[in-house]
Amino acid sequence: MAINRPCGTYDTNYGQDMAIFRTRFQWIMLGLFLVILFTLPLYSGSYLLYLVNNISITLIAVLGLSILMGYCGLTSVGQSAFMAVGAYTTGILAVRLGFPFWATLPIAAVATGLVGVLFGLPSLRIKGFYLSMATLAAQFIIITLIINIRPDVTGGTQSLVIPAPRIGDFILNTQDRMFYLIMPITLLMIYFAKNIVRTGTGRAFIAIRDNDLAAEVMGVNIFKYKLLAFFICNIFAGIAGCLWAYSMRAISPDHFTLMDSIWLMGMVLVGGAGSTAGAIFGTIFIRGLDELVKSLSPSLLTAFPQFRAENIAGIGPIVFAIVVIVFIIFEPRGLAHRWEIFKTSYRMNPFSY
Repeated sequence: MAINRPCGTYDTNYGQDMAIFRTRFQWIMLGLFLVILFTLPLYSGSYLLYLVNNISITLIAVLGLSILMGYCGLTSVGQSAFMAVGAYTTGILAVRLGFPFWATLPIAAVATGLVGVLFGLPSLRIKGFYLSMATLAAQFIIITLIINIRPDVTGGTQSLVIPAPRIGDFILNTQDRMFYLIMPITLLMIYFAKNIVRTGTGRAFIAIRDNDLAAEVMGVNIFKYKLLAFFICNIFAGIAGCLWAYSMRAISPDHFTLMDSIWLMGMVLVGGAGSTAGAIFGTIFIRGLDELVKSLSPSLLTAFPQFRAENIAGIGPIVFAIVVIVFIIFEPRGLAHRWEIFKTSYRMNPFSY
């Protein structure tokens, strides 16, 4: 029996060993969570649903980045720009060509994945800081191309208005209706991210992260798996960008800034790189913190009238930077590590070990 499992829980076959939910209690809790989650629109307001949809879309992008950074050991400082590829692919297909939602989603995902592979090619020769600079270039190149190449198609610096998605005759034109589109896709992407790292591909990613030279000696195709990691990461970004476009109903280059890419990296670091649970915790924590700072800003402006509104607006990035620094220094393994400690403590209670 593994030391961090409940007493009496053990494996008799490989299926049990690979199971995500192992006990009856875990299945009951999962069922209750899904019931509460999918009945959320019945007892919550439009702003809360908007926030939940926003967090869910962000989570998809963070999951892809977590696979790239946490499991493969590579870096991308342009995740927001790759979301822009998915969003503008969606906009062009939906607005200019009249494609339905179910056609734009896979096309946007694959197109973004291929663009990610293009910018992932430098990872075959460089790593660390230099790879960060290469992916940082993607942030500026992609946004510049969107603004200047065929602005009559992309909208240039102006907003590109996206029609509401349809499922048959049902139009998803409100936040509660979009919730039932975004949430199932988010849960599927969580399931995919959780399982991909338990396959041979995931083990190859981990081997490259730990020591790419040793992995290559052991027979891991470095060329293949590094590019595959970028492809998978940017498929997640493309799906997030597609859902963002349909949720916001209007997109512009201002929605996909360098600061947004840094926020996404911060969510991975705060939650814990190389953990699906960490990506969830980090996204909810940072987005919740951002909303808390925004809600307190009017009070701060009243308490400190000598500050101007634009000064108060800058508190959010400052708080975000402080939180990331604190986690890097005091808890580099993120909230996911705290969660594992908590699970072990209550399972082993009252024994200290």
